[in-house]
Amino acid sequence: MRDMLKAGVHFGHQTRYWNPKMKPFIFGARNKVHIINLEKTVPMFNEALAELNKIASRKGKILFVGTKRAASEAVKDAALSCDQFFVNHRWLGGMLTNWKTVRQSIKRLKDLETQSQDGTFDKLTKKEALMRTRELEKLENSLGGIKDMGGLPDALFVIDADHEHICTFRYQRSKQPGYSSICYR
Repeated sequence: MRDMLKAGVHFGHQTRYWNPKMKPFIFGARNKVHIINLEKTVPMFNEALAELNKIASRKGKILFVGTKRAASEAVKDAALSCDQFFVNHRWLGGMLTNWKTVRQSIKRLKDLETQSQDGTFDKLTKKEALMRTRELEKLENSLGGIKDMGGLPDALFVIDADHEHICTFRYQRSKQPGYSSICYR
């Protein structure tokens, strides 16, 4: 709980944006900002962490999602530290519901990576090599964290479910477990 206090997890949104369903989890307000009650939040956080540990221990796939600039690097580091997958730039439409098309884009990304490594780019004209390099960078940004996933994830961990509402909505329809650090606006 002390680590959460140091990280500033207890600071919520401005009081005018609150949702009455969050009342049991709000400790109070200071300077028109809600203070979250960590005594009630920590047990639920630990419960979610235990479930994620179960999934990871049976070699399940967990997809970390956080596309906000502030969370982008932290999401990538957290996913890589536990050998899982991440989306930290932009959530592409159909990433869960249209996996067949996403798989084709991942195949294109892997093809471009092998071409850049085996020297095929050197044999192309300068303009064509530049176009392929740009395509590679674009695909790496959007699909680089899931290129080795090989199918739909067993669980989803989302930073700010309100910001990632498309992702969470699509995942709820798939009936898989999802865990979120919820922004309660």
